[in-house]
Amino acid sequence: MPLFQVIVLAVVQGFAELLPVSSSAHVIVAEKLMGLDPSAPAMTLLLVMLHTGTMFAVIVYFWSDWVKNYFQTSFKGWAFVKQIFLATIVTGAVGLGLKMMIEKVFMRGAAHAEVEMLFGNLKLISIALACAGFLILWAAFREKYSNNDQGLGPDESIWIGFVQGLCLPFRGFSRSGATISTGILLKISKAKAEEFSFALAVVLTPFVDLREIHRALKAHAAAPTGSLSSLFIPGLVGMALSFAAGLLALRWLSSWLSHGRWKFFGFYCLAFSVLVWLLK
Repeated sequence: MPLFQVIVLAVVQGFAELLPVSSSAHVIVAEKLMGLDPSAPAMTLLLVMLHTGTMFAVIVYFWSDWVKNYFQTSFKGWAFVKQIFLATIVTGAVGLGLKMMIEKVFMRGAAHAEVEMLFGNLKLISIALACAGFLILWAAFREKYSNNDQGLGPDESIWIGFVQGLCLPFRGFSRSGATISTGILLKISKAKAEEFSFALAVVLTPFVDLREIHRALKAHAAAPTGSLSSLFIPGLVGMALSFAAGLLALRWLSSWLSHGRWKFFGFYCLAFSVLVWLLK
């Protein structure tokens, strides 16, 4: 893949991943516009490696807050880890359940049916973007009329994990937008909802990476199209670029959350969903 295309995708991913506007939708649209196949194993591998770059940006950005808020005592640290673990288990159950249902029921009869085959479906991405937009706007509306200071307990973790699981098979249904909005609807403060959402991303990303690495290696073994380094070098370059762009995006997101501008991300998702629907 030409370096220019890797740079474009990495910058798009880095900025969009950590904003609640669905980085996957933006990267897939960029891939389509550049004539690339978003559902190809090499492209889905590149996408998750770009996600990994932004995951490291999340760790760097939130580390001091996590230590201050959750790891000053072993009790608070263990409580936070338990909530992360609980939400991740729920996410895995919901996400894998949806994946199996899509592949075995809705894609029944398709050769080598994989949920990744849907990643290039712009109509489905458009619908998912619209759903994310409405969820963000609903959360912003509800927040105006409630005092969000609820703590993070098992019930809240289960709901956030459940919604995150719904996001996994559907590109366009922003993971961060959906989980932060769910936290706001559960009356968790925006700052805590943001911290928890991105902590979940750090835990989830390695599992997604391993799946896509396995899928890409399997496809490469079946139909070699170059050396193995050609699969991973673009992703490694993109990781570094998405890391830098992700740090900038996080500063923007935190600023907008603290200044009550959450609803504007919802309006953006709705507008972008219309644009994606019109693309071919």
